[in-house]
Amino acid sequence: GSLEEIIFRMNMLHKLQRLGLYIVNPPKSIEYCADKYSLLTVLEENEVPVPRTVVTENVDEALRAFKELGGDVVVKPIFGSRGVGSARVTDLEVATRVFRAVRFSHGVIYIQEFIPHGFSDVRAFVIGNRVVAAMRRIARSWKTNVSQGAKPLPIKLDEKIEKIAVKSAGLIECKVAGVDILEGPKGCFVVEVNSQPGWRGLQSVTKVNIAEKIVDFILSELKK
Repeated sequence: GSLEEIIFRMNMLHKLQRLGLYIVNPPKSIEYCADKYSLLTVLEENEVPVPRTVVTENVDEALRAFKELGGDVVVKPIFGSRGVGSARVTDLEVATRVFRAVRFSHGVIYIQEFIPHGFSDVRAFVIGNRVVAAMRRIARSWKTNVSQGAKPLPIKLDEKIEKIAVKSAGLIECKVAGVDILEGPKGCFVVEVNSQPGWRGLQSVTKVNIAEKIVDFILSELKK
């Protein structure tokens, strides 16, 4: 929707929450997840591993960051999902053109170090304070979104990654969340927390009835 529509709808959710309605997910959680920079700062401040990131309104600063981050970065829109608008940049001349274009069109340049991940990532589906299901997404390129053609595979998370996923969702009080994690040579990194996660791909590779789990969780919360 338009900016006005989005702001109006969020204001309505805040109003309903103030009236005492139980909302999943809380509007503040949705706002955190919609704003990559806001989410990143909360995760980083609470020692959740995230890729090194620079956010700036200055092209020269962005070019310095490009070099400091190893000359291999991902440029993302602060607002956006499913990998739309993201670009991997590995060339200084290309970086100059991309940063100028982003500065002109969006004003803010969001640059993140590229984490070598073998064209795969992990999606952990968190409900409440636990991971109810997870999948590995195998892609043909660095973008691992199922919406962009990645193939989902079932996976059993190790305890460390599960704790990171639950902590990431909990920090922003996101009751139902899809936490995206990259596994690289230097460890695992949270790259996104989704407050409105789709689960069609995940449901195709798990026996867990995700919709049922969400309903059960909400009903249990309403009884408190």
